[in-house]
Amino acid sequence: MYEKVINACRECGCKYTENADMSKFTTFRIGGPARLLVEPDSTDSLSAILKACKAEGVKPIVLGNGSNVLVRDEGIDGIVIVMGSEFSKIEYAGNDLVKVQAGAKLVDLCRFALEYSLGGLEFAFGIPGTVGGAAFMNAGAYGGEMKDVIWVVNHMDLDGEKGSFQGSQLDFSYRHSVYVDSDLIITSVIFHLEQDSAEGIKNNMDDVQRRRKAKQPLEYPSAGSTFKRPEGYFAAALIDECGLKGCSIGGAQVSEKHAGFVINTGGATSADVLALMDHIKKTVKEQKGVELEPEVRII
Repeated sequence: MYEKVINACRECGCKYTENADMSKFTTFRIGGPARLLVEPDSTDSLSAILKACKAEGVKPIVLGNGSNVLVRDEGIDGIVIVMGSEFSKIEYAGNDLVKVQAGAKLVDLCRFALEYSLGGLEFAFGIPGTVGGAAFMNAGAYGGEMKDVIWVVNHMDLDGEKGSFQGSQLDFSYRHSVYVDSDLIITSVIFHLEQDSAEGIKNNMDDVQRRRKAKQPLEYPSAGSTFKRPEGYFAAALIDECGLKGCSIGGAQVSEKHAGFVINTGGATSADVLALMDHIKKTVKEQKGVELEPEVRII
């Protein structure tokens, strides 16, 4: 199965895994096997893999750190492309610009920016995702968003052809970019940052990290915020006001520390999480009249 893709991986020297355990590739630590998982290490190898996927007649699923996804227990009967550690180069491009491959982790990017005394990314310190995933969903926290610091996003289509967007073309809004509604794959991002004192940047990063540790259940596997912020409300507050903190189904639980997180307390299945999410949505709708929309991408 998928011999053309496997051969492309072999020719490029890329890692690939058959029947890959997806719980190892998501921060929720949940998910059945993927028929084939590949890890490109360059745009050339990614292009070759995409062309092989097209020849196989299969549309791949693309992941970064798997920090905002829930893979179903049945797994993925297809091809998963992971833009991860093999695709994570970070380089200073001059003029306060930093070019970053999509698989680089945000925490590594923030530390790199600190080394060059470049500010603007402190809000992202501790977000457990990759640069590509963050650009894809316009990730944000503590008053900052990716749209504030991204200059250009480079991508590749399913034919293996390169392109880029910048400015209004990126269509950034709350947890949204132009990439959400397309099949384009983010390959790298150019950030436009600003010179600042290393001490000030470090203090801001430390402050963000302290706030995360104090308020978020970082000691448990999760996919981050489970639901998007409804207009005029905060999802966590609504869930808390409905008395759902600590509510659990199987190994899935509404965090007692932060009601906006559904956590894996150990051995949770995708079915547990989905059932708990449905219960939360139903309860909030009944008690508050507000419809919650998942922020977690369900695969």
